[in-house]
Amino acid sequence: MTDVSIIIVNWNTKDLLAKCLRCVQETVKQVSYEIYVVDNASSDGSPDVLRRDFPDVKLIANTDNVGFARANNQAMRVCQGRYILLLNSDAFVKENTIDAMVRFMDAHADAGMAGCKLLYEDGRLQPSCAMFPTLLTEVFIAFGLDKLLSRSKIFGRYMMTDWDYNDVRVVDVIMGAFMLARAEVVRQVGLMDEAFFMYSEEVDWCYRFKAAGWPVYFTPEVETVHLWGGSSKAVKVETLIRLYRARTQFFRKHYGRLTAFLYKIVLVINALIRVGPGALYYFTRSNPDARQKHGAFLRLLAAIPGF
Repeated sequence: MTDVSIIIVNWNTKDLLAKCLRCVQETVKQVSYEIYVVDNASSDGSPDVLRRDFPDVKLIANTDNVGFARANNQAMRVCQGRYILLLNSDAFVKENTIDAMVRFMDAHADAGMAGCKLLYEDGRLQPSCAMFPTLLTEVFIAFGLDKLLSRSKIFGRYMMTDWDYNDVRVVDVIMGAFMLARAEVVRQVGLMDEAFFMYSEEVDWCYRFKAAGWPVYFTPEVETVHLWGGSSKAVKVETLIRLYRARTQFFRKHYGRLTAFLYKIVLVINALIRVGPGALYYFTRSNPDARQKHGAFLRLLAAIPGF
């Protein structure tokens, strides 16, 4: 049996995808693997590059962008590995990363899923674990308390900013850029919820793993470089709206309609703060992205009633 099935969802990240695949091919030495790339109707020639330069990769070429969860599910339904690695196209594994992560899962029979340490391209630590979101943590975010008091165990608890990521621990959520799941547990818990087009699908999946009694682990033993946002940089306004719509979906699914309604009120407060008082910050920045972000929150404010 194949040790690990590596699944990469791609949407117009041809160059990043090629680098991602080369990193896998050059660094995996001890375990057997197969690679699936699910292409969500890219217009940049990604499928042609795959067919020409990576003939061993199993390509699933969609004619429409079906979203992150559904695309991953397409490959998970047919892959053969003992473990399933969901890997972003803008994530570049290092020497021994995948080999060591398979050994880690073999040594932790209780683990349903595990993630490794993620780094930005310049080597800085990238926060990649979180607690499950709650109304309280969203209030902290709305008022910026999570950033102002990031070292607090109370205000920083959602993104676990009081932690240095230097020890193995069970966490609620790991980032979808690198998620190594036990295939037999996936069959028990189920595939990703395709109601989530993009964002929060990994939070939902981790929630269901935990509910089924399968812990999600983080280990700092190995590292992966993650650029963050390889597919979404070009659609910043839509990305922001999708992010918060998906968060509302998560609240509604797991906490009920009343909590989801209360969350939408918190989200309105969040947007109003950034559209009103926050305008002073955004419009005094030299970075042109700041004004775009202000406009994105204006659009978000208009979209919230439809969430």
